[in-house]
Amino acid sequence: MAQSEFNLDHEISWFVLPSYWAKIIVGLISCMCFANSYDGDFVFDDSEAIINNKDLRAETPLGDLWHHDFWGGKLSSNTSHKSYRPLTVLTFSKGRRLNLAPKASLLAASLFAVHPVHTECVAGIVGRADLLCALFFLLSFLGYCKALRENKEGNHFSILWVLASVLLGAIALLCKEQGITVLGLNAVFDALVINKLNILELIQKVLHKDKSLENVGLFKKGLLFRITLLLSGGATMLCMRWRIMGTGPPAFTEVDNPASFADSLFVRAINYNYYYSLNAWLLLCPWWLCFDWSMGCIPLIKSVSDWRIIALAALWFCLIALICQALCSQDSHKRRILTLGLGFLIIPFLPASNLFFRVGFVVAERVIYLPSIGYCMLLTYGFSLLSKQTKKKKMLAAAVLGILLINVLRCVIRSNQWRSEEQLFRSALSVCPLNAKVHYNVGKNLADKGNQTAAIKYYREAVRLNPKYVHAMNNLGNILKERNELQEAEGLLSLAVQIQPDFAAAWMNLGIVQNSLRRFEEAEQSYWTAIKHRKKYPDCYYNLGRLYADLNRHIDALNAWRNATVLKPEHSLAWNNMIILLDNTGNLAQAEAVGREALELIPNDHSLMFSLANVLGKSQKYKESEALFLKAIKANPNAASYHGNLAVLYHRWGNLDLAKKHYEVSLKLDPAAPGTKENYSLLKRKLEQLQKKGDA
Repeated sequence: MAQSEFNLDHEISWFVLPSYWAKIIVGLISCMCFANSYDGDFVFDDSEAIINNKDLRAETPLGDLWHHDFWGGKLSSNTSHKSYRPLTVLTFSKGRRLNLAPKASLLAASLFAVHPVHTECVAGIVGRADLLCALFFLLSFLGYCKALRENKEGNHFSILWVLASVLLGAIALLCKEQGITVLGLNAVFDALVINKLNILELIQKVLHKDKSLENVGLFKKGLLFRITLLLSGGATMLCMRWRIMGTGPPAFTEVDNPASFADSLFVRAINYNYYYSLNAWLLLCPWWLCFDWSMGCIPLIKSVSDWRIIALAALWFCLIALICQALCSQDSHKRRILTLGLGFLIIPFLPASNLFFRVGFVVAERVIYLPSIGYCMLLTYGFSLLSKQTKKKKMLAAAVLGILLINVLRCVIRSNQWRSEEQLFRSALSVCPLNAKVHYNVGKNLADKGNQTAAIKYYREAVRLNPKYVHAMNNLGNILKERNELQEAEGLLSLAVQIQPDFAAAWMNLGIVQNSLRRFEEAEQSYWTAIKHRKKYPDCYYNLGRLYADLNRHIDALNAWRNATVLKPEHSLAWNNMIILLDNTGNLAQAEAVGREALELIPNDHSLMFSLANVLGKSQKYKESEALFLKAIKANPNAASYHGNLAVLYHRWGNLDLAKKHYEVSLKLDPAAPGTKENYSLLKRKLEQLQKKGDA
């Protein structure tokens, strides 16, 4: 007796809505989940990928996008992350065609729309890479489906649509690396669903060297030709990407992915599989979410006695059961759903699996955005099976609605956490309390807000959890340096450069501490070591110039500051120090030239206006000096020194009433302003003398 065909819509009869209402509801619940993150801050990776990304600046040529990584660095650099997503960077300056039943499609789409694990991709601006990749991934897949639907009998297909699918796959790749996996999904869908290729039979024939391979469907209906097109397209994309990358894969450290650095193949394999089970758990129960899962968040499994191995067994038991059903089922509809679900679940995840190359993370919620499509299909399939076997369909419908409502609530809470870095980082403390990076980010956020005392606490905890965390040592040393706790700061920074000898920022900060301790030779050596490891380091040249100025090595100081301004033309402090040094040494003409050059580059910098105004006043160019002083005061009206020095200018110039006015403003702003009281007293005596002469 022939088995009746499995029908999802028939089993999920309790999930009934007209088509137009289904689309509206999916859209509305999506907005409901993530709307409160719409006007949030730039958080976490947004800062580097958007705010500090030079590719997004107006002066950067558009063509540079094609030679730089996602973060704006040169792809050919050894330090590049090798994330090549030019189309995503450019944007910063599944449906009924699969013949899924409409009711089942609504349920699957609803589950996908409200999945909390998507929050990082939707709420974080950097997540646009995942969204664009998913868009073109699905368009590529639908294009391939279109190519195979041209003829009802399946004997013909559209080469143009196959090529269009490959092109859309290439666009998905340019949005994010995962995009290329759509070609693998298309091949699997073609072979197993469209051509009903029996893998088990094929393996048997290959093992027995059976010459009748053509009978298993491999050469029928142009399958081999289409797969060749897909393989050729994929190989071309990979070759082009490899050439653009220039220096091979990115270099990651042990803290990024500890398991991949384990000496034992057993430890590596068992931990990779545990990571897979954690990803599966995030899909099943997305309540514990974290922006970063590295640095001790997930301790390594080192023996078979670790209870977490149960998770591996459960994962593979479920996967093998589903794969066997997909391969062995005689029901074409069930085979189609299971194959598609498993294909979407597994294939897009492969680049993150560590099987082909080392990845720079342990678990990352963003990489399961595409696989969650497959999960939602399989979950819908599971609900349909339960509905078929139970008479309490209303209870099952209530359970499904309950899951949807819980996920909506979790999305609302999570997207609110993505509104600001403080909320995002603090939310991770309860999920990954052993993650040194979480404590580091909380500390950095507090330090940026000026709360140094609290920041020190979190930086210390980060160093305690990871004694080799050089960035935490550097930031902690920096704060201690500012608080004049120089001995501890020096110890931390010295340790940081011992652990990572090419850490330029730590070398520079160590030099600043040594300079403060008046160990000038050591400080000079530290500065030059920093410059050796980072050739273009304007801030280090600036601090080196300050050291030379303290040692009265004026020529060396000027050269160092000039290097800083060459590397960073908007380096206001370096320009200012040059002007002041030249002014103090009596080189007024050179000071004036440097000041004018600086203001051409940074025309709205009031501190430069002030410095040049002082030079012009000493050169008796009173009118021009006055104009600059007034412009500086307009930009920064509460600077006592600006009013005080303008008063001195008027005093010299003979405009005594204006001098008196600005002396008084200066003293009101800062009663202890150096020299202003004395100058004001001199002016008052002069005014009194003039008054007496007038009276006489």
